[in-house]
Amino acid sequence: MVDVGCLMLATMNPELQKQHEDMVAYEMIEHLKELYQGQARQERFDISKALFQCKLAEGSPVGPHVLMMIGYIESLSKLGFPLTQELTTDVILQSLPDSYSQFFLNFNMNEIDKTLPQLLSMLRTAEGNMKKVGPKPILMVYNNKGKGKAKVQTKPKGKGRSKPGKVKAALKPKGGVAKEGNCFHCGVTGHWKWNCPIYLEEVKKAKISGTSTSGTAKE
Repeated sequence: MVDVGCLMLATMNPELQKQHEDMVAYEMIEHLKELYQGQARQERFDISKALFQCKLAEGSPVGPHVLMMIGYIESLSKLGFPLTQELTTDVILQSLPDSYSQFFLNFNMNEIDKTLPQLLSMLRTAEGNMKKVGPKPILMVYNNKGKGKAKVQTKPKGKGRSKPGKVKAALKPKGGVAKEGNCFHCGVTGHWKWNCPIYLEEVKKAKISGTSTSGTAKE
């Protein structure tokens, strides 16, 4: 116990030596815990918080990110709180973006057991392969329904399009004159007034006799 006490005093700075020179080894250890245990707990809290909140932004390099997380893991181990290899691997993989989803799948299916430096090397290789392939094109679909835009009427193509300077011919009725219906002059069905035989005969006789047919025309 005396040898351990002397060794501990030899490793202390002069200020701590004065505080512990009259103590045995056990008393020195308990006093040092009172002085620095609260500080170590706060340091452990800050490091673990920074470690578990690490997130790699999409497109950022993976190397510096993983190296920073390895530094946090080693700091916790020095404080007396080492993490298992499987847990550290999971923490690092969970901090990566969705673009590494294929890497996660292959890593978990093959049950790869790698150290942290080996995992870092694999992630750098995967990052290089993703840069060579490039991002997949995204199809953008725009929905203009209900925007209030009026539809533009397009001109008809083909025979129905008329050339400039020409007037379209009047559409002729199909099927000729209807056979049913009474003539307005004689009342007989099968013809109209303009081709009525009686009306045409009266017009002819009126021209010969010189009689005005204005009254007949008004009919």
